[in-house]
Amino acid sequence: MQNFSTIVPVVAIALIDTSGRVLMQKRRLGSVHGGLWEFPGGKVEASETPAAALIREISEELGLVVEAGALNPLTFATDPGQPHVILLYTCRSWSGEPECLDGEQIAWFAPEALTSLAMPPLDMPLAKAVQLLLR
Repeated sequence: MQNFSTIVPVVAIALIDTSGRVLMQKRRLGSVHGGLWEFPGGKVEASETPAAALIREISEELGLVVEAGALNPLTFATDPGQPHVILLYTCRSWSGEPECLDGEQIAWFAPEALTSLAMPPLDMPLAKAVQLLLR
């Protein structure tokens, strides 16, 4: 097993609309895992808390305003061979309409459809946790 001296915290969000659908984002084609569906989010900067990073990322990627009090931690995902740890939050309240500002596409999916999407390996256990939550 590889030894990583620094863990890279990544935050992600499962936005859940009033119909119980979840917003997913397709990664840019030229990026790592390009063209795959993921939960929107990104890396936590050194000076940020996870909540602050998620609020910033959602503003940059989707043009939404999310309040820290609307974020609910759900689960995390990691792989022993990678330094990344993804912290997944859920959110049912935000201001604005989601726009695709930093990916190829965004779309709303029924919870049962999440695990049928092509997604990066670390997003799959997150999708399963969201499905369990929304059963």
